[in-house]
Amino acid sequence: MQYAGMIKQSLVDYPGEIVSVLFTRGCNLRCPFCHNPDLLIKPRIVVKPIDIEEVLEFLLQRRGFLDGVVISGGEPTLNNDLPADVRSIKALGFLVKLDTNGTNPTMLEELLREGWLDYLAMDIKAPLDYKKYKNACGQLSTENFFNIRSSIQLLKNSRVNVEFRTTVVPALHTPDDIVEIAKYIEGCNLFTLQQFNPRVTLEPGYARVVPYSKEEMQAIADKCAGYVKQVRVVNL
Repeated sequence: MQYAGMIKQSLVDYPGEIVSVLFTRGCNLRCPFCHNPDLLIKPRIVVKPIDIEEVLEFLLQRRGFLDGVVISGGEPTLNNDLPADVRSIKALGFLVKLDTNGTNPTMLEELLREGWLDYLAMDIKAPLDYKKYKNACGQLSTENFFNIRSSIQLLKNSRVNVEFRTTVVPALHTPDDIVEIAKYIEGCNLFTLQQFNPRVTLEPGYARVVPYSKEEMQAIADKCAGYVKQVRVVNL
């Protein structure tokens, strides 16, 4: 499998203090607020893809320094080779975190069953109503909508560390919408609310959308706090 790019060293709060971040190209959604549009459409600057062999060699040389690998995108589970790549990374002794939109519960179940993931973060785009979700995703088949619901149930019952997260976009979400998401994932360990960033978006018109303020974001988080164990706000 080839990767669109790699941040070779990044500080994160989990799974380790220092990780490499791998990015896959392509996504089956078209969220207008997407902050990685170059991974969905033809990039302005063409970067040579990175083979998994190059990734493994890089990691092998940094054993004892790097703690883990984050695989993000785009949507990584569109790639059939992902389980094999994750297995190869785990075989070197690294922790693995996966970012996903939840449209491939079959692959997620395989990865979790085999014990190849240490942390999984799933984006929830909107309340789990088809019309609202499709509006937030730009495009959404009914099959993928039900796949997303299945992935949420799968992850709610998983033993690995799971984070659900939502980018809060005033043009798409009311505070009550975010509370509805919290109710749907009631009992989960971590719900992260990300402040919308208008500086980089897939749809140019969203550059004019004013994000909720830090105070408004915290007020939304407070309303969600009764449904999940921890609500985290990530501001710009």
